[in-house]
Amino acid sequence: MNGSRVLEVHLAGDTVRALTGSMVAYEGSVTFKHSGISGGGGLKAAIKRKVTGESLELMEMTGNGIVYCAANATEVELVELQGDTLHVESSSLLALDGSLRTDVAFAGLRGASSGQGLFTTTVTGMGTAAVLSDGPMIALEVSPQFPLVVDPDCFIAHRGQLQQSFVTDISWKTMIGEGSGENYSLSFQGSGVVYIQPAER
Repeated sequence: MNGSRVLEVHLAGDTVRALTGSMVAYEGSVTFKHSGISGGGGLKAAIKRKVTGESLELMEMTGNGIVYCAANATEVELVELQGDTLHVESSSLLALDGSLRTDVAFAGLRGASSGQGLFTTTVTGMGTAAVLSDGPMIALEVSPQFPLVVDPDCFIAHRGQLQQSFVTDISWKTMIGEGSGENYSLSFQGSGVVYIQPAER
């Protein structure tokens, strides 16, 4: 890190993938290559992304030196993966170790009546993922005794043994225009961590 809004990527002959266009400066001998439509997740992930519309444009940074990455002056937070899976909004993913794998997962339906499917990017393996947050990222623990409901515009990612569903918030207050303004919320049950940002997209 170089301040909370700039990610310093130290390369020593290895490869790190980052959001295309996020490089703001670099030192040393570094080459940049587009990862393709799969985001580096292979042909299967590329096909899924094309079908689902979940976009993830990543570039590969290889060589020896330091690359500075940033996106829209948003906060950069590091999430360490120990062989587990991080479900993250593709728009919130800044960079990831070359050893981590990406894919697309079905996240459920946005309300039973709409039938609209939602998808999320998964990051799996051993390594570090850098995610973006509009303000300092907040990690909220979820346990079987304490399920969690989140505003979808504040959701960044989740990990652990969690079941995600959509809760429609329609009440008499909504009907007369005095509701919260949230048509639906994300509900998480099980055991794990949900990461949110303190601002709506």
